[in-house]
Amino acid sequence: MVVNYSKWDALELSDDSDIEVHPNVDKRSFIRAKQNQIHQQRFERRHQIDTLKYERIINDGLLQRIDKLLTSLHEHAQQATAPGQNPDEFMMQALMDCAGDGADDVPPKPPKGVYTQTEEPRYSVMMASLVDQVKKELGDKPQDWFQSYVKGVEGHKKKVKGLQAELAQKLADLEKEEGRKITSDSIHTGFSVSSVAKEKEKAKPATTSKPEAVEVLNPGALKIDSLSIMDSAGQSSGAEADVDEPVQKTSNVVEDEDDEEHIEPTELGKAFAKIKMGDYKKCLQFISENHAVVAERETDGLLVQGFNAQMDGKPEVAKQCVHQALLLQYCRSLGRDGVGLFFKRITTPGHQAQKVFQEDVNSTYARIRSRCAELTKEKESNSRATETEQIQLHAVDPNTSIHINIPSESPSEEVEVKAREIFETFPPGLQRALESGELAKVNEVLGKMSVEEAEEVVEKLGEGGMLSVEEGVIDGTTEEGRERLKGLEEKARAEKLAEEAAVRSGGADQIEAADVDD
Repeated sequence: MVVNYSKWDALELSDDSDIEVHPNVDKRSFIRAKQNQIHQQRFERRHQIDTLKYERIINDGLLQRIDKLLTSLHEHAQQATAPGQNPDEFMMQALMDCAGDGADDVPPKPPKGVYTQTEEPRYSVMMASLVDQVKKELGDKPQDWFQSYVKGVEGHKKKVKGLQAELAQKLADLEKEEGRKITSDSIHTGFSVSSVAKEKEKAKPATTSKPEAVEVLNPGALKIDSLSIMDSAGQSSGAEADVDEPVQKTSNVVEDEDDEEHIEPTELGKAFAKIKMGDYKKCLQFISENHAVVAERETDGLLVQGFNAQMDGKPEVAKQCVHQALLLQYCRSLGRDGVGLFFKRITTPGHQAQKVFQEDVNSTYARIRSRCAELTKEKESNSRATETEQIQLHAVDPNTSIHINIPSESPSEEVEVKAREIFETFPPGLQRALESGELAKVNEVLGKMSVEEAEEVVEKLGEGGMLSVEEGVIDGTTEEGRERLKGLEEKARAEKLAEEAAVRSGGADQIEAADVDD
């Protein structure tokens, strides 16, 4: 592989060990003298570059004023040719017209080390000197003094332009010579980067998703996830009917009273929400004394409070909370001086900010009101939903009662053994309800089961002979069962009334017979 070393040709070395000098000349002294020569030439070259750049800047300013002077002369050409016009006064007026502001009359300061012994004159002095030179060149009485002055000024303009071209050429040559060699001053940092290893953030603990709250007629039925209590056959074991034992939390049910983040305003935010709408002076005073109220948490809390107030049927309080919440949001979003800027705009009569802010308040409140109306409508529709079907035990004959027979713990006959096995398959809550002998407790446990599970339990109770009931059980929650039960009750009452009437009529016959005998 061929290596190209030509890029090192531009290095300017002042100390070369291979240099050969005259035997009568000390080598170290020669190298030191060469070093001084190189540094001196480099310094003079850079000084010339700075001087030429500054001179070009001054000449550019002078050319602009010469152009203004020529423009002024051409604009007042008719006035100059008027009879009795004094050339000196005319040129003085033209110089005053092109002078401009006093700040522009001062040339820029030269770089360090350039024109340190002399002070650069003002542009007005330069222009006056230029006009004096033109006057000297024209003599005492020129034939056409106006045209002569114009030509003289244009001639000096060409000289300045020519000088600018010469300066540009010299500057280009010097810069080329300066860039031809690579020196220590040319070394600079091209790219630099630093990296600090930061400690990795600890993994946040996995948060358990909260179950969606569903409003139902029987809230207790949701306390246990029936899907998580399945037997080997995939059917519910009926453990949710255990009313005596405390409900245990499962992996699918999370009690979120402790870990739920309640978004609500602090006492400071609640106090700010009580300020009347439109009382911006009091709002500004409150924020100035309690700047923490501008926090984003207060805005969210006030919006939630307004939502809850709308749900409670308090529209005025809801709109008040929305107004104050958006006021804090605007103050926070307008930047560092957002509080002062917001109240300055909102209190200025006829300012566009008033309309924008009020429209935002109205639209936000309208969305909250619409959403609350939808939720209220859904709640009403859910309350009118069909009732949960339940299986309840009732005696067919009102004069009879249902007796509960519990199998013995130490059965002797085969029928009793089978009945005991059926009894032990029931959930503990149902077993205790049966052992109490109260039909109401049994019905309470059956009400917590599904219709299919309750029917299966009633069938097992009949197989085990634990219920002394007639064939067929009336479901008091269905329309058919209620009508049948009502009919049976009316029939029983009619029979009872007939018996009482018969008794009364029999007593009356005996009284009449006794009277006849007397």
